[in-house]
Amino acid sequence: MNDEIIEQYREAGRLAKRILADGAARITPGVLISDIADSICSMVTDAGAGIAFPPNISINEAAAHDTAGPGDERIFQEGDLVKLDIGIHIDGYIADTAVSIDLGDHGKLIEASRAALDTAISLARPGATAGAIGAAVQETITMRGYQPVANLTGHGLDRFSLHAAPSIPNIGSSGGPLLKEGMVIAIEPFASTGTGRVSEGNRCEIFSQIAIKPVRPPAARRILEEIKDRRGLPFARRWLKTSRADLALTTLIRQGIIRPYPVLQDIPGSLVSQAEHTIIVTEDGCIVTTR
Repeated sequence: MNDEIIEQYREAGRLAKRILADGAARITPGVLISDIADSICSMVTDAGAGIAFPPNISINEAAAHDTAGPGDERIFQEGDLVKLDIGIHIDGYIADTAVSIDLGDHGKLIEASRAALDTAISLARPGATAGAIGAAVQETITMRGYQPVANLTGHGLDRFSLHAAPSIPNIGSSGGPLLKEGMVIAIEPFASTGTGRVSEGNRCEIFSQIAIKPVRPPAARRILEEIKDRRGLPFARRWLKTSRADLALTTLIRQGIIRPYPVLQDIPGSLVSQAEHTIIVTEDGCIVTTR
């Protein structure tokens, strides 16, 4: 970590903050989910930055990993609770940030995850343990009558890497990794009216390449050619131009080359809120790059 790298993280954060606010303001009843996803991607590329992952647009009980699919005709509805989670990078240095958008009457649930994020950030400094931060997140959410999502965590960020050490839990544990100066971390509390645990749903629109191996089917080779510039960062099925992409993706998954990211959701009828910022741990605290 040096001043030049810190500035690239901060520039990515400033851009992510602006685009997240712009994208969130466009989310209203009757708007196509695909229009929001496309507009965010356009804003990122028009600014000369890179898309770290497809915009996550997860609704109601869905907590993460949903985005527009090919030919997606879903629209936002009155009463929805929408999570918008975006990632932007500058030369591989990533800003990851999220907000919940209230299309109903979910202000208290949204405030629970937002307050938990503020609490976590206030504790982030060298020597703090991930377990203690998780305990503070849990207490902040449960005191408001909701459940923290126990099997989702915040995560470290590295160059062209979305999931580095350390993990920051949303529930308390003894000890855990120590925060160190120079760590870059995305902290993201989730608060739920459901069980506080997510499981994989049927939708899967986001994937990433996790291995390099030879493949024979031409369509599979074309997909690998399309995504090679991603450098392992996630991509959306919607982005692929290869014909018969679904069959080719199945082949690549079976061969351990591509990893799928199914939508993660709490029980039907529940609601999940999310808040997220990216921080850089400093000598005496942290810099919040996305605030």
